[in-house]
Amino acid sequence: MLAVDGNSIVHRCFHSQARTGFRSADGHPRWAVRGLLSQLVAAVDRIGPDHVVVGFDDPAASVRRERWPQYKAHRGEKLATLVEQLDAAAEVLRALGISVVVPAGWEADDVLASVARRAPGAGATTVVMTSDRDAFGLIDAHTRVLRIINGGVDASPVLTPDRLVTLLGVRPAQYADFAALRGDPSDNLPGVRGVGPRTAARLLTAMGCAQAAFDDLDAGGTRVVEAVGPAAAGRLADPAARAAWALNRQVMTMRDDVAVDLDAGRLPLPVDAVRAAFAEQDLPWTAATALRALAHDDTAPPPPARTDLETGWSPRASRPPRRPPLPRRPVVDQLTLF
Repeated sequence: MLAVDGNSIVHRCFHSQARTGFRSADGHPRWAVRGLLSQLVAAVDRIGPDHVVVGFDDPAASVRRERWPQYKAHRGEKLATLVEQLDAAAEVLRALGISVVVPAGWEADDVLASVARRAPGAGATTVVMTSDRDAFGLIDAHTRVLRIINGGVDASPVLTPDRLVTLLGVRPAQYADFAALRGDPSDNLPGVRGVGPRTAARLLTAMGCAQAAFDDLDAGGTRVVEAVGPAAAGRLADPAARAAWALNRQVMTMRDDVAVDLDAGRLPLPVDAVRAAFAEQDLPWTAATALRALAHDDTAPPPPARTDLETGWSPRASRPPRRPPLPRRPVVDQLTLF
């Protein structure tokens, strides 16, 4: 199963591809849709799934925002061009024959979690495709995460349990505590004051879970002090720290019981549907690869040289050109001034 975070990928493409200004033949903005299709085809070509499921947030309601009004409260209204392309992306994917799930009141993350939980029962493994970190807690023996970063699918890592430990210093089962301690500013969820990723990783490595750490603090905090030092232990002992952690755990927990039809979105897709979806995209590599990867059309011509790679910020590219050094002033002996 390839489970795709539709909102995450469309948002990313909306910003990274805005410079192209790509529009449909009738003038509607479509650069984010175009980017999503490009990334999706590249992921299918790389992963080789049997099914594709794409989840989107419910645009009309949010159970989390109703329960916790502060959740994402700092975000302004979405741009009209983004809203239009989120809707268009779902329509294009449905026309392709890909399974699109928009759970009433819930988010794409909940779709990903539901696919990951149910896939093993169907004898399947799951690759979650997202640009967010939220899915890291889904990683296990049956689930990996394709984390989309600058450079697109080709440059993005596929995270396994061992790779997550290398990346963050915590096991997947500890990631929920790690994220709750660290917080998530993008969702307006502050973490524990003074506890960053490194401190959180050291704490969880020593204690196993955050609840064990708080229990130890109630008993004097000897083990917590040994793990993170007296200053961090003092911050964790503050009642506000436990409250922040507990709130974040509640808000960040994904639902894994969203109704998902695991038989839908089965590959190969109809050849005519794939041709129609890419007819106006001006993506020669993606269109040719889509016929082979999505429709299993072995008669399709080989893809041309790829020109649709996502390009993003990089330190070297964004660094201003170096100016020649200024000439050094001659050293003057102070004695000559008198």
